[in-house]
Amino acid sequence: MARKTSTRKSAKAEKRSAGKPRQDKPDREERAQGRPVWSGTLRLALVSVPVKLYSATRSGAHISFHQVHKPSGKRIRYQKIAPGVGPVDAADIVKGFELEDGQYVLLEPEEVEDVKLETKHTIDLVQFVAATDIDPIWFDRPYFVVADGEVAEEAYRVLRDAMRESGRIGLGQFVMRGREYIGAIKPCGNGLLLETLRFADEVRDAAPFFAEVSDEPADEELLGLAEELIERKAAPFQPGRFQDHYTEALRALIDAKAKHRKPVQIEEEAPAHGAKVIDLVDALKRSVRGGEGGKPTGRSSGSRRKAG
Repeated sequence: MARKTSTRKSAKAEKRSAGKPRQDKPDREERAQGRPVWSGTLRLALVSVPVKLYSATRSGAHISFHQVHKPSGKRIRYQKIAPGVGPVDAADIVKGFELEDGQYVLLEPEEVEDVKLETKHTIDLVQFVAATDIDPIWFDRPYFVVADGEVAEEAYRVLRDAMRESGRIGLGQFVMRGREYIGAIKPCGNGLLLETLRFADEVRDAAPFFAEVSDEPADEELLGLAEELIERKAAPFQPGRFQDHYTEALRALIDAKAKHRKPVQIEEEAPAHGAKVIDLVDALKRSVRGGEGGKPTGRSSGSRRKAG
């Protein structure tokens, strides 16, 4: 009887799951694309499109170094220290804005978070400009704009195609990671790309830097030769033609050193005070060896029973 009941339950469960969309697709997509840096709504008048932003760039093969104290062979660590107090916990740190010399207004993290802005979860496209209207100096970082779900895709494609046909870029503002940005949205391949723009007070005036450059026209003969050289080297842009020679040279140096020089064992330690730097692998290794972090902090339950 129990077997028949469980069979009926499993059949019902299969029937219910057959009518529901699979939930593992977003997980696979997230693993392939990485986590979105922002989720919200792209809005044009009454049209709202749920979207996610993903970073369009990555650090690539750049080599990252650690600082090591050569005499002791230990890693250099950085701590947050208050003069006269010493290392402090991250939970005790608040934001401070200096009004004048030595005079600060202090803000709690939740007070900053509670600042209400309509642009917090919405990119409202308030203006469209020609693609050539924005000088490259204003562009900051690129992000892929991805439709959030199948329902959003139709409106997403309409917006993409409309901008592609008009040759214009959509402008709006939004909040990401505690800061407001200007976003410039334009077609990119089969989707949309958002590039953050710098605000007016973030770009320096170029005139003082070029003030001493003469307005006199260049020599015609020299100008003709320069134009000829430019034409000879003209070609479609191919990013793969440009290699990071510095990183390649550093990698070759590291490989050569590793081949002929025994690696140095660097001691990893957590800070004695303040916020702890936790290395799970190191902690497990020390626990297996019975070293620091693996020793019992008191009597075992067995020894307590024995003593009692």
